[in-house]
Amino acid sequence: MRAIARPLDTLVVDDGSHDATAAVAAKAGATVVSLPFNLGVGGAVRTGLRYAAEHGYDRAVVIDADGQHQASEIADLLGALDRDADVAVGSRFAVGAGEYRVSKTRRAAMRVLARIVQSLTGQRFTDPTSGFRAFGRPAIEVLARDYPVEYLADTVEVLLIVCSAGLTVAEVPSAMRVRAGGRPSQHTFRLLVNYLRVVVGLAGAAMFRPRRRRAIRRARSTRAAPDSGERPRSTPGVQYVEYEGRSP
Repeated sequence: MRAIARPLDTLVVDDGSHDATAAVAAKAGATVVSLPFNLGVGGAVRTGLRYAAEHGYDRAVVIDADGQHQASEIADLLGALDRDADVAVGSRFAVGAGEYRVSKTRRAAMRVLARIVQSLTGQRFTDPTSGFRAFGRPAIEVLARDYPVEYLADTVEVLLIVCSAGLTVAEVPSAMRVRAGGRPSQHTFRLLVNYLRVVVGLAGAAMFRPRRRRAIRRARSTRAAPDSGERPRSTPGVQYVEYEGRSP
């Protein structure tokens, strides 16, 4: 991170660890926020974004501490924000990201999630479960209040939240590495159960979305006074942007 040609402040959220994580991070010069017990990834990220919001930061980058995400690619995410995105997602499967090895079952589940998220947001995502992300000030303010803490919701649902808020999301290629340390929080069976849970929930949302839109249109049309000449308002459109290349 010291090699990045931008001034960066480093915040380490110690999520109830029982080792010397906090002491090592503080000795290396990072600001450390220690949680009293383990909240999971979503709780840790929400803590970090609340810190960013409360201390007036215009941008925040979320990066895992297990070595999978390459700090050198932070510049690519920030470059997407420079090009007017509100959120940048490092994608393992975007063109130019290289090869990322994952089991066939998990990859199939990821594809299903991506298609459902696309149907709900109107934007194509190649890697909706990636946790390597950068957020601009508007996204920080929204997510510091409403960041979900459940597994997979902390990545997938976040995309629904920011898109519903009218924010733009960009994907940039990210060559993620094999985990350098730590243990995965989800074992295979539990991981598949959680994927299935999220798929069912999102599929239900996608199924009822057209019905909800029709109900909104009917409600708006009845609010317009019949003799006032007022025309019912249509649902405002949201434009989404996707960047496929790396920043120079």
